[in-house]
Amino acid sequence: MSEQPRQSTLSKPIGEGEASNPGSVGRRLWPYLKPLIWVAIGAVATLAIVAATEAGIPALLKPLLDHGFGTKGSPSATWIVPVAVIGLSLVRGLAQYASGYLLQYVSNKILLELRLKMFERMIHASVGFFQRETASTVINAIVFEVNQILNVLMSVLVTAVRDSLTVVFLLGYLFILNWRLTLIVAVLLPLIGWLVSKINRRLRRLNRDYQLLTNDLSYIVEETVGGYKVVKVHNGEQYEIDRFTELSKRLRGYQMRMTVSGGLAQPITQFLASIALAVVVTIAVVQASHDQTTVGGFVSFVTAMLLVISPLKHLIDVNQPLQRGMTAAELIFGLIDEPAEPEGGGKPLQHARGEIEFRNVSFAYGPEGRPILESVHFTAAPGEMIALAGPSGSGKTTLVNLLPRFFDPSGGQILVDGVSVADYNVHALRSQIAMVSQDVTLFNDTVANNVAYGETADLERVERALRAANLWDTIAALPEGVNTLVGDNGMKLSGGQRQRLAIARAIYKDAPILILDEATSALDSESERHVQAALETLMKGRTTLVIAHRLSTIERADRILVMEAGRIVERGSHQQLLEQRGLYAHLHQIQFQQSAA
Repeated sequence: MSEQPRQSTLSKPIGEGEASNPGSVGRRLWPYLKPLIWVAIGAVATLAIVAATEAGIPALLKPLLDHGFGTKGSPSATWIVPVAVIGLSLVRGLAQYASGYLLQYVSNKILLELRLKMFERMIHASVGFFQRETASTVINAIVFEVNQILNVLMSVLVTAVRDSLTVVFLLGYLFILNWRLTLIVAVLLPLIGWLVSKINRRLRRLNRDYQLLTNDLSYIVEETVGGYKVVKVHNGEQYEIDRFTELSKRLRGYQMRMTVSGGLAQPITQFLASIALAVVVTIAVVQASHDQTTVGGFVSFVTAMLLVISPLKHLIDVNQPLQRGMTAAELIFGLIDEPAEPEGGGKPLQHARGEIEFRNVSFAYGPEGRPILESVHFTAAPGEMIALAGPSGSGKTTLVNLLPRFFDPSGGQILVDGVSVADYNVHALRSQIAMVSQDVTLFNDTVANNVAYGETADLERVERALRAANLWDTIAALPEGVNTLVGDNGMKLSGGQRQRLAIARAIYKDAPILILDEATSALDSESERHVQAALETLMKGRTTLVIAHRLSTIERADRILVMEAGRIVERGSHQQLLEQRGLYAHLHQIQFQQSAA
């Protein structure tokens, strides 16, 4: 099966109508660099000193060769030049150390700010973002791709500043030494620049495709690790190996094409430089024959010219990491630009009574999406238990997800205590809602911190919550009690224990509104009995919306709403719905027959 690069929205351009180029990246990085501007200026200044010392080496050769050798040699040249070499080396070493430290300080501060900004934006992103992006793509952006920016700040900036200044200083010295020969060297620079611009375009496209394929490769690993049981039971090892191998080979192909494109610049540049050197040697010999240059001047010129080649080569070589940095910048700023979910109208909600009303609510994913809910209307009084029943795909989970504003309805209104949920501050609204679902999420932390998630754990409250969830005896028997780490998503606990820990979390929160989404559907009979008892404790005095495929668990609901194709088609108590002999009675009969069999 061929893997195509996934078109993640994180790879969108850096800004509106703005191409991913060093200028646009620089503008985006400026707010992070501005507070450190004086440190950055110090780093650039020390890099300039390093560059200036490059020109000092050939400058010392001319007086040494012209006045330090032969019968006309100057006595002072025999000690001034060696002392100057030592002094030059000392200044260069101190400047290199200072520039390295200052640049590391700046780049690591910017790296920290970028990473914190990305994580903060991810945390506040809408639910749609998490449904759209894979975990591997987000992990790559926050953990790995941001390091590409660090590499750009370090290697590219050092090369661009130090080597550019080195070229400027050396060309300045060459021009002073012999302006005619310098013009030959200067002709090469526009030619090299044109060559690099041609290569850049192809490298940018290859780097973008390479990054998308890398995300896909990470996703295969993520899927395989998460679904290892399915892989092993279905003997899917070879299938996954084939998928991974095929994509890895494609990545290798892209890497080789990038190497071919990026590697052309250096040999061509060296070839052009060798032509220039040959011409310079020829002209210098002619000038020497007419006493227009000295041996020291010629050697000094050739040395400076050869020293120019190395920083020029570095400037050419910086192209590939620069293009990788541009691709990383697209992912990083794509995440930073991700819109945060709306905060709501800002109305506070200290303690809700628990009155809920869905008023002609409709919902569809996207403006042209298929309607999931249509004209749903019902009310729930404080403390009332409302159950939602119906076949899979009827819209039950979507409906309860609208209450905490994971999504906003396409039409109609949802009210809590008579006020539209859109008018409340979204965090204040959610503080009044607890949720327990069959897909329990636990964090690799202590039992206490999982129960008190989002707050500082009060051990007395934690114990009361665990007792209410029928889990205290199990937790107390553990070697470290409530301070026991539960492992990745609670892997150290059984399914029923994980479910009761999630219930304890809801009890600890003590919210007046409760959502139960298939909380017992994946449990065996014994675990279900314990969990059901814990749920009875949890639901006391709370307005509760319950989704359950097992209709036996909702028979005692105050009202049951039966949904089909996004609409409420029946409503009433368990007995009333059975007497109607409609969809609910049909579903109940099917489950009764299955349990009897």
